[in-house]
Amino acid sequence: MNYNILAKFARMFKDTDIALLRTLIGSSDGVLIATHTHPDGDALGSSAALCLQLRSKGIRAVVAYPEPLPPTISFVLDGLDHIVGAEGLGEAMATCDTLICTDMNGLDRAGAFEDALRSFSGRRILIDHHLNPHLEEFDLVISTPEVSSASELEYWILKALYGTELDFRALYCLMTGMTTDTNNFANSVFPTTLQMAGELLAAGVDRDDIINRIYHSYRRNRVYAMSDILSGMKILPGGVAYMIVSSEDWLRHGLAEGELEGLVNVPLSIGEVRLSIYLRQEGDVLRASLRSKKGVSARDIAAELFHGGGHENASGGRLVIGEDIESVADAARYIEEKVKI
Repeated sequence: MNYNILAKFARMFKDTDIALLRTLIGSSDGVLIATHTHPDGDALGSSAALCLQLRSKGIRAVVAYPEPLPPTISFVLDGLDHIVGAEGLGEAMATCDTLICTDMNGLDRAGAFEDALRSFSGRRILIDHHLNPHLEEFDLVISTPEVSSASELEYWILKALYGTELDFRALYCLMTGMTTDTNNFANSVFPTTLQMAGELLAAGVDRDDIINRIYHSYRRNRVYAMSDILSGMKILPGGVAYMIVSSEDWLRHGLAEGELEGLVNVPLSIGEVRLSIYLRQEGDVLRASLRSKKGVSARDIAAELFHGGGHENASGGRLVIGEDIESVADAARYIEEKVKI
């Protein structure tokens, strides 16, 4: 197996991509940065870092999020003014001529922003690490799944653009995004991922602070809720584990957005479990998170059964009540009948 870091780095993007990106950003009157609905650590890290880096170079930039951010990871945005929700987005669109989307493969992942972003008349750029980028929606696409996260891809892009002149706060954001998307180096780790981590540590990024904020600052509600949910986990023959959290469960435990982040990974610590599925109800939709061990494709199962996709061992999707299933309780039957590995 080839672990040549420089060869891997060279395959992330073309020199012509960087040249075009430099031209588009350099000629911009304003850059609007957006990411996917239900933003996670990588979405926040990559978008915030890009905003900070561009501002450090005197480029007017604004970052916007479709909905309120999980308190568990919103520390990434400390001190960075930003837009949340549709209010303010119209003004930002009117004063920016370049849109950069991070950590999503197409505008249909923008949630409440989708229609507005589709109407954006300026240049559109995509920086992403998911499969099947929507090439027709953008003027420039820099995308590869052969990287741990959008934050890692963006780190190498910013180095190609600005060399060592990188904003220190942006580096902190990128380390945060990469750490969350690899589940603290538990999955999707490439040689370049470790090289990036080493370079950021050498630059002085406080990884201990990041780990403390991500993994050691939860409320006790999280522990109590996880204990309750895990006690009701089902493990099927063949090694499929699943957990279902209804809206009532969420309210009963008094949970905040993001507080069950990482729960889907816990069942994989059991030797016999090869695939873990976590469903969370939001109205008539059950959001699905899937994680798998090597040899089982979470991506294929997500695409076939949950209207989703993602990475080989870490994917997401959804079930819709009234279309895929009759009720939240019916989700258990769906999984037990449909999911085979």
